[in-house]
Amino acid sequence: MTMTDVEQIRDVLARYCRGVDRCDAELLRSVYHPGAVDDHGIFKGSAEEFVDVVLPGLLDTWAATMHVLGQSVIDVRGESADVETYFVAYHRRGADDETWLDTFGGRYVDRFEQRDGAWKIAHRVVVHEWSKVEQVEMTFPTDGFALGVRGRADVAYGTAQ
Repeated sequence: MTMTDVEQIRDVLARYCRGVDRCDAELLRSVYHPGAVDDHGIFKGSAEEFVDVVLPGLLDTWAATMHVLGQSVIDVRGESADVETYFVAYHRRGADDETWLDTFGGRYVDRFEQRDGAWKIAHRVVVHEWSKVEQVEMTFPTDGFALGVRGRADVAYGTAQ
């Protein structure tokens, strides 16, 4: 194991979060190897199907999402790695002039593989630890802030100067 392996795996985890939160199908597909399996609880199947099913659902149900990564335990053995990463995912939705925040605390339990020099997810299981739903008031002043948007128009893609 080298630090480069660990850094590459952490980069894949971060790109996964950006792909989900920005609803960027191309980016999200890029973190999985072909034939990868994703077990997201309510969805169990190929990573390709996961992207095709989850992104439209995110766009239909939640106005915004934010996935925050915690610590990772990364055990590299040759061209395979067992990776456990803690996360909290925030999902904001509105209904009838009310705003709700669905929060999910869990872990990604992944098997990464290095193929053709690239570390990517080969198998993922999402573990549920806790969750909560709460009504929130959108009272924080946002004037002057760049606002997050889904897709490549977001400031993270370098579209704003």
